[in-house]
Amino acid sequence: MFRKVVRQSKFRHVFGQPVKNDQCYEDIRVSRVTWDSTFCAVNPKFLAVIVEASGGGAFLVLPLSKTGRIDKAYPTVCGHTGPVLDIDWCPHNDEVIASGSEDCTVMVWQIPENGLVSPLTEPVVVLEGHTKRVGIVTWHPTARNVLLSAGCDNMVLIWNVGTAEELYHLDSLHPDLIYNVSWNRNGSLFCTACKDKSVRVIDPRRGTLVAEREKAHEGARPMRAIFLADGKVFTTGFSRMSERQLALWDPENFGEPMALQELDSSNGALLPFYDPDTNVVYVCGKGDSSIRYFEITDEPPYIHFLNTFTSKEPQRGMGSMPKRGLEVSKCEIARFYKLHERKCEPIVMTVPRKSDLFQDDLYPDTAGPEAALEAEEWVSGRDASPILISLREAYVPSKQRDLKVNRRNVLSDSRPAAAPGTSRPGPSMPAASTNIAMPSGSLAGAGEARKLEEVMQELQTLRALVQEQGERIGRLEEQLSRIENGDA
Repeated sequence: MFRKVVRQSKFRHVFGQPVKNDQCYEDIRVSRVTWDSTFCAVNPKFLAVIVEASGGGAFLVLPLSKTGRIDKAYPTVCGHTGPVLDIDWCPHNDEVIASGSEDCTVMVWQIPENGLVSPLTEPVVVLEGHTKRVGIVTWHPTARNVLLSAGCDNMVLIWNVGTAEELYHLDSLHPDLIYNVSWNRNGSLFCTACKDKSVRVIDPRRGTLVAEREKAHEGARPMRAIFLADGKVFTTGFSRMSERQLALWDPENFGEPMALQELDSSNGALLPFYDPDTNVVYVCGKGDSSIRYFEITDEPPYIHFLNTFTSKEPQRGMGSMPKRGLEVSKCEIARFYKLHERKCEPIVMTVPRKSDLFQDDLYPDTAGPEAALEAEEWVSGRDASPILISLREAYVPSKQRDLKVNRRNVLSDSRPAAAPGTSRPGPSMPAASTNIAMPSGSLAGAGEARKLEEVMQELQTLRALVQEQGERIGRLEEQLSRIENGDA
């Protein structure tokens, strides 16, 4: 349907698998607000879900380990006076989250290290500047404390959360409702999808339009636009016949799309999630029961369909785990948190590999939690790419490898044991054992010492042999891994 010729790709066999029931988050009353937000945000420490709340707006923040049934009395973050529409975790602090609401405010919250023990009603900062409901909040990818918000007043505001001041006020660039906003890799530009069917690339510090594509998708239903790592723009939308579409654009030449694909005729808005390390885009529609994934490459047709994960129940929303929160030793390349009507179900995406060594090709260095710039530096005109970290340190060998290491440690522990005939017993050694260890005849003592020396030599030889074989096995496994990955 999408691609008739089989194309070689290490992500062609990515498969998704929902976790077992006891690892889901049960009895969560997911919000029923009619807004095309993901309703879910996740980081390596916490899961946040927008929930139904009477007399205001609230969202639930759970430590990732708190699986199972969630008590109805579990504390929430409940400081908004209207329904919460969007939430986003700070990429530089896993305990800070921002929320936008129908009450026209943006609030920034500090979550206690071990999660909530009582309802949180006092935000660290309240940002007031929008005149209508705030439907989008998104943090700057590289500058500390810089937050963007967009509302139904068609305005984009950029804040310095550290000082609670408004940095930029962009109110003349969008004539209609803004569907979504996405920063580029270093945060120098952002792109927006608007209800007037235009995709815009904007320089926030100058307040200027860098590029614009009118009628990126002909249909009237909501669009999405996200920046890719190389500066291209990926969009999802609808055709004039209400068929769902994907498109890839070059902002330097917005005339024609580099690629355009039609998917199906469902009516749910498509939410794209992008992994800049692998160049894979995961697309899931609200109300769908599937996640499709595509690889973006430099050669035509640019968008390559990989596979579809399908489940029985439709999704109300979806959250995506940052790369540094994945289980590297299980070759996990993505993890999604799918919202049902009453629960949240993690879905794990893995690339099957026979070797249990660290897979360099699946895990290039990824964006870490350290900010590359301070807010003031970014305002002054500086740009910086994310500070990358290696995921190799997160790699935990399998139990089998641990057993080999333990065995080696046992051998090394036996080496310093001194000969009973030559060592003096310590003060805690009982007298009986002293008599056994020190025979009365000197000839017998010499014979014992010689035997012990032979045993020690054999142990040392055996230890060297085990070490040599372990290194050889490691080299062979590494070669096998390279052959399987097509590197050799």
